[in-house]
Amino acid sequence: MKSRRHAKNFPVVCVGGSAGGLDAYIRLLQHLPADMGVAIVIVNHLRTVATTLHEILPHYTKMPVELITEKLDIEPDHVFIIPEKRDLHVLNGEFRLKPISKPRGWPDVITVFMRSLTKHWDGKLIAVIVSGYDGDGAAALCGIKEAGGITIAQKPDTAGQPDMPESAIASGCIDLILSPEDIAHEIVRIAHEVSRTE
Repeated sequence: MKSRRHAKNFPVVCVGGSAGGLDAYIRLLQHLPADMGVAIVIVNHLRTVATTLHEILPHYTKMPVELITEKLDIEPDHVFIIPEKRDLHVLNGEFRLKPISKPRGWPDVITVFMRSLTKHWDGKLIAVIVSGYDGDGAAALCGIKEAGGITIAQKPDTAGQPDMPESAIASGCIDLILSPEDIAHEIVRIAHEVSRTE
C-alpha cells in the first residue's frame, strides 16, 4: 500500500493573492500546524516582480518553504511558491512550469493553476483567494466546487486590497468568507475530516 506521502491524494490548498497578500500569507501560516498532511501552494499574481516569498515566509511556519521548479514533487506539509513569469500546472503529482500565457495586462496565473488542479489532482481541493488587485482566480472557483472542492475568500475588510476577494465573492462560487486566521482554522478542520475518512 502506498504511503500517504506517495499516494498523491492529500489535500492541496491553493492560496491566490497579490497586492497586500504578504500580510494574509503570514497570518494564515502562523495559524497552520506543520503536520496536518496538506500541501500549501501560494500563487502570487505577479508577472515581472521577483518573488522573495520563499525567503520571507520560513520565518512564519515550521513547514519547508520552496520556490517551485520544473517537475518538483508535490508533498504534504510543505509550502510551495510560484516563481515569477510562469504559469503553474500539475501533472502526475508534480508541478509543471510554462511561460506565462498573459505576458501583458493582468495575469491569470491563479485561474490557470486552479483549473489544472481540477483536472489533474485526485485529493481534496481548497481554493483560497486573499488580498490583491483585479479578479484572478474568480473564473476557476465554480470548477473547484464542481470537483468537490471548497472555496474560501478573505473577508474584504481584513484585506489590504479587497478587489480580488470581492471578485471571488461576486463569482457566486465562494463557500466561506473569513479572516486569514479563520481560514487557517477551516483548513485544519478540513484536513482532520479528510484524514478521518481515509
